[in-house]
Amino acid sequence: MLNPVTDAFAADLRARLPAAVFRELTPAYLEEPRGRFRGQGGLLLAPGGVEEAAEILRACAAARVGIVPYGGGTGLVGGQIMETGPAPVIVTLERMRAIRAVHADENVLVAEAGCILAEVQAAAEAAGRLFPLSLASEGSARIGGLLSTNAGGLNVLRHGNARDLCLGIEAVLPDGSILTGLKRLRKDNTGYDLRHLLIGAEGTLGLITAAALKLVPRPAATGAALLAVRDPAAALTLLAMARDRVAEGVSAFELIHRAGLDFLAETLPDLRRPFADPPEWMVLIELGLGAGQDPGAALEDLFAAAFEAGLVPDGLVARSEAQRQDFWAMREAIPLANRRIGAIASHDIALPLSAIPDFIATAGPALARIGRFRINCFGHLGDGNLHYNVFPLPGETRADHEARREAITRCVHDLVARFEGSISAEHGIGRLKVAELAHYGDPTRLAVMRAIKAALDPAGIMNPGAVLRA
Repeated sequence: MLNPVTDAFAADLRARLPAAVFRELTPAYLEEPRGRFRGQGGLLLAPGGVEEAAEILRACAAARVGIVPYGGGTGLVGGQIMETGPAPVIVTLERMRAIRAVHADENVLVAEAGCILAEVQAAAEAAGRLFPLSLASEGSARIGGLLSTNAGGLNVLRHGNARDLCLGIEAVLPDGSILTGLKRLRKDNTGYDLRHLLIGAEGTLGLITAAALKLVPRPAATGAALLAVRDPAAALTLLAMARDRVAEGVSAFELIHRAGLDFLAETLPDLRRPFADPPEWMVLIELGLGAGQDPGAALEDLFAAAFEAGLVPDGLVARSEAQRQDFWAMREAIPLANRRIGAIASHDIALPLSAIPDFIATAGPALARIGRFRINCFGHLGDGNLHYNVFPLPGETRADHEARREAITRCVHDLVARFEGSISAEHGIGRLKVAELAHYGDPTRLAVMRAIKAALDPAGIMNPGAVLRA
């Protein structure tokens, strides 16, 4: 059993730690973007270094007080919010924001876990390199949280998830011991890879405090196109055609449904939109090519070939950097429009690429048997990640359908399982999907996860209630 934060516990910590570690627990640390969770906390602590973080964990382990790691607060599955149970310590790494080292010749950057993603991107750019992890919340998401959730984003097709962009980890384990694993090596076969154990664990096995991150050369030229496609199957054929032509030059390949642009018109009318009459399905494709290559010309050739093949009836190739940024501003505003409409149920799913057209064709009619809804299906088609979100009709609110929310999610996730997909592609499990993981997860895999949790965190102090059912 865990214990709540008490005055005596707080006093003991104040005797051990500098005053700068103690922060006011404001409502911002108890909320999450979708408003579905409301947290609690006894103390908000902001260590200024790994030794201070270790002291906090040692004290919590001795007193059996729970710890909720807090990154940028952008998580969408409640992993940073503890609603029930004994009041925990919330640990934010917002004071640990140093770029410890940049090794441009090695394509490596070492950053503390409190660094905001945009800060890491800027440090890489200053060194003539690119840190390719990119997502809508990059102005507030922190490296520790991104690694803890194995975040994805826009460039997974080419560069992989956060896991694939990390060479080494520094972390504090639940007993307060420090794991010093900040090696900058591509090859290190010296036993279990504890880095990969902590990445994606959502703070349930330890507290990531720093990471050695992979950088890549910056493309010499970048181009983008927004192309109407006949249907999702045509989009997949177009993806294959693009990769046949420029191979790994395809940096991003996003599927967009007309509903997303309709929502933008409804909630963000001042945002520039590329089509006066949006097509039913579109793809946003970006190329990043080397010196001597012209992404604009490559996209024009692709457009022409796809038009000739009957895949693409219309489209726009960006003629300037401003137009390319307009395309991406539209794509990245879709989640904001979704929040303003108010989803009844949101689903972050992954599917085998070839199964995506059949899934989309099957899911709509299946949901129609539950009720009448609007569906906004969009996402990172190049890596199989769809955001399949269900909304009320105009004039209704999500509260009108609250009784149907569980049935909607069960319908979608049952189909995901049928098509051999995943119920969590890039957002994690958090607290929102604990029951879903227990329902759909492989029993042997879940048993191994519980054994690892029990071995590293026998008192269960790390992010109690997240990922695994108690």
